[in-house]
Amino acid sequence: MFERLKSIGPGAMVAAAFIGPGTITTATLAGAGYGYSLLWAILFSTIACIVLQEMTARLGVAGQMGIGIAVRKKVKTKWGFYLISFLIIGAILIGNAAYEAGNITGAAWGFDWKADTSFNPVILFVGTIAFSLLFTGRFKLIEKFLVGLVVIMGFVFLITAIALKPDLSAVLNGLFTPTLPENGLLLVIGLIGTTVVPYNLFLHASSVNKKWDSPTHIQDARLDTILSVALGGIITAAILITAAAAFDGTNQTINSAKDLSLQLQPIMGDWSKNFIAFGFLAAGLSSSITAPLSAAFATSEILDWNESMRGKRFRIIWIFVLLSGLIFASLGFKPTSVILFAQVTNGLLLPIISILLLWIMNDKTILGKHTNSLITNIFGLIVILITVGLGLKGILSAFKFL
Repeated sequence: MFERLKSIGPGAMVAAAFIGPGTITTATLAGAGYGYSLLWAILFSTIACIVLQEMTARLGVAGQMGIGIAVRKKVKTKWGFYLISFLIIGAILIGNAAYEAGNITGAAWGFDWKADTSFNPVILFVGTIAFSLLFTGRFKLIEKFLVGLVVIMGFVFLITAIALKPDLSAVLNGLFTPTLPENGLLLVIGLIGTTVVPYNLFLHASSVNKKWDSPTHIQDARLDTILSVALGGIITAAILITAAAAFDGTNQTINSAKDLSLQLQPIMGDWSKNFIAFGFLAAGLSSSITAPLSAAFATSEILDWNESMRGKRFRIIWIFVLLSGLIFASLGFKPTSVILFAQVTNGLLLPIISILLLWIMNDKTILGKHTNSLITNIFGLIVILITVGLGLKGILSAFKFL
């Protein structure tokens, strides 16, 4: 068992990817606004994420291919392939470039910068670290760095949640008794949408086949996925619990990490601001690395470039995503129209990729005896039905129809 735990890595990259500033913000708003009542949404999204990510891990280990390659094998019609390619490249490449600004800006949220200029040097620090790691092209180094960040995030938010001594009965009730408070639907969608992310499916399948090269390692990949994603879910729940305990009955509006840190001062004193600041830094930095990396994996696979992480075109993709985020973050510019496009394409992409993934995972020519079991297919169908609903809601919300 200990030897298996030592092999944890690709799953932790997925956890590091979805625990970004967006997840922290959404979970904080959910806890501050509705207490512990939306914890069930985190539990569901964690289970859904494990179901889908286990499939992609199995595809990467048993099929030794990423989702992009598998899609090219399965989609035979030219126009069908063009449509899928447009959605994947649009949602993941352009979308990640737009969201990267939020990742980088979020990493700097907890740090004050008092100077004549509004530019925060933490933004440059995050960009430099992300660029340096990605440029090495060394997958194991990136993997170890992200595993370390997940551990840091886990420590920061779990200790914070425990220090506030939440009501355990209320926590358990929120976890296992689904309720939908008035005006809480969008936050439920947000909690699920920040955990079950299309680009993580590409990142996971592409990363596991660089770590394991034989179907004999499927159990290792499965354990890695379950433990890592479960830890990510626990961290997200800890963030919500922290906000629920800190803001219970105060009716305070949360606008930044500082607002949350103020509530922790009676417990942690002057350390409260730094405690939360480093949590945001770790979350923003992890997403700032995984977003460009997943965009490069997805684009190179769907376009059949067959390049290593040090390949010229592979590097061009992640550099484009990272630099776009740095520019937007530095200028304080919000690319609204691009983010709108990303929201719409992601809303379409998640259910489509989920359906394609389920189709791929039942193909014995790709996976041999490692295709989905009946139970896995049932869980997969349930997740797909819910992602279809979330996708439609996300598209309508993007156009402000809700």
